[in-house]
Order: sequence, then C-alpha cells, then structure tokens
Amino acid sequence: MPPGTITVATVPDWLVILTWVWLALALPIACCLCFTNAPYGRHNPGTWGPLISARSGWLMMESPAVLIPAGAFVWVLWVRGWESPVMLVFFLIWQAHYLHRAWIYPFRLAKTTSPMPVLLMLMGLAFNLINGSLQGAWLFVHPTIDSSAWLGDWRFVTGSMVFGIGLVINMDSCNRLLRLRKENPGEYSIPGGGMFRWVSCPNYLGEIVEWIGWALLTWSPAGLAFAAWTMANLVPRARAHHRWYRERFPYYPAKRKALVPGLF
Repeated sequence: MPPGTITVATVPDWLVILTWVWLALALPIACCLCFTNAPYGRHNPGTWGPLISARSGWLMMESPAVLIPAGAFVWVLWVRGWESPVMLVFFLIWQAHYLHRAWIYPFRLAKTTSPMPVLLMLMGLAFNLINGSLQGAWLFVHPTIDSSAWLGDWRFVTGSMVFGIGLVINMDSCNRLLRLRKENPGEYSIPGGGMFRWVSCPNYLGEIVEWIGWALLTWSPAGLAFAAWTMANLVPRARAHHRWYRERFPYYPAKRKALVPGLF
C-alpha cells in the first residue's frame, strides 16, 4: 500500500461498528428474499397496501442516494476546504450512477409501468438514507484515503474498470427493457440482444458488478457493505425473475441462465 494513502485513524469507532453491523444484516435479508419476492412489478401480489406510481416511487426512494453524499461532499468543501482530488473522483463516479438512477430513469419509464406499494418505497427510502449516509461518512467526512497516489493504485484502477464494465452492462440492459416496454405496452415479453442472450437479468448483473468495483476502488467497509446488500437483494430477485420467465413462456431460451452466463 503506498505510504500516505490510508489513514484509518480518522474513522471513529462508532462508524466502524455501525458499518460492519449494517454489512452483517445483508445475510438475513438475502435469506428472507430467497423465500419472499419483493412486491414490485410482476411479483406484486396486490396485498401490500396502498400503491404509488413507479415514477414517484423511484424519485422519492432514490433521491437520498444523490443528495446525502452530495451534501457531505459540499459540507467538507465548505468547512475544511479542498483536501484531495480523490474525493472529487469518488463523488463523480458515484453520481455517474445515481443521477441517472434517481432523476433520469424514472422519467423514462412507460406510463403503463406497474405502480409499487408505498411500503416498498419506504423500505427503499430507508435503505438509501442509511447507505447514502455511510458512503458520505466514509468517503468525505471521515475519509480513509487522503492521497492522490491512490488514483494510480491497482485497486483503484481495477475497481474503476470493473465499475465501468458493470455500468455499461446495466445501462445497455435497462435501455433494452425500456424499448421493449414501449414496443409492447401493458404486457411482458422476452427481452433479447446484448447480455440477454445469456442471462435473464443482465441489468442486475451489471449493477452487482458496478458495486463490486466500487468496493474495490474505494477500499472501504461502506463500499463492501453496499456490494453485499446489492447481491443480497438482486441475486434472489434474479432467480425469481428467471423462474417467472420460464413459467410464463414455454418457449423461453433453455440455455439462458438467471444472472451469471453459463453458471447461475
């Protein structure tokens, strides 16, 4: 590790403990989701109470992921001044995903997109409040990486490439799904092209790859916790999607896997 790159003494004990507890909670959540599908879209049984439009739900539950890290970044600049270009790079990489996810993607949803339960929106909101706060705390308020030398470290370089690959997979897959829904409003169809040739949920695969890259490039417990929670949520959901496709479409491609080409 390059001298001066990591300064663990800047992280308070309470933040370390809170982050590791949060990471550990991902495992029981994954176990629960293996038996209960998140009630959104095709998996909504209609028994989870009042509904909210998909667009409003996305905006409300994802916006904290944009605003909280941005607030932490601006606060640090205001109070402590410019400290390191590393913080700016982390901030831009984070926002490259979340500005689209929170404030652009919802307006690209078709009008026929199924509404989501208010309870599910509130659960997503709670997650983003906690996760956004942890990312902002570790990366900006109590940064462990304080030297521009980190930008040449193999973990940052490798993690950035992994994040970029995941972002491309995720964006391409989401674009294909959005086009398919516009072409077939109000009904489900078999997606194709891109990574859909090999897996049922390449959008989920791309997001998992993104946050594994994030964990590596930030080299932080907060990044690791986010990667763990992403897998805890999306691996069971990908399996549920894959099973749903096979049950609904008898001619569904037999060799297509749920999430990982050729494996799962």
